[in-house]
Amino acid sequence: MAKITYVEFGGTEHVVDVPTGLTVMEGARDNGIPGIEADCGGACACSTCHVYVDEAWVDRLPPKDPMESDMLDFAWQPDPVRSRLTCQIRVFDNLDGLKVYMPEKQI
Repeated sequence: MAKITYVEFGGTEHVVDVPTGLTVMEGARDNGIPGIEADCGGACACSTCHVYVDEAWVDRLPPKDPMESDMLDFAWQPDPVRSRLTCQIRVFDNLDGLKVYMPEKQI
């Protein structure tokens, strides 16, 4: 289990425990976190679970695969370094303390 902080665009923080094996997107969905829509259900077929990863965590996450990189082209104001799709980040104990920021909107 990992404690993950989701920060809404307006600054409201939600700190939740996400079970190992789920994705960061599933943790948001299962806990009713606003700002992550996940229209495709985690199939990496949209960009509606886009977040900006806290700078301290960028190098600690697995690298983006080509499919995720391609889908981020459709996200709202993607950042080449910090943007990630939460459906592609699997939760393990080493993600305890991860902090992600939602964009102004999802498209």
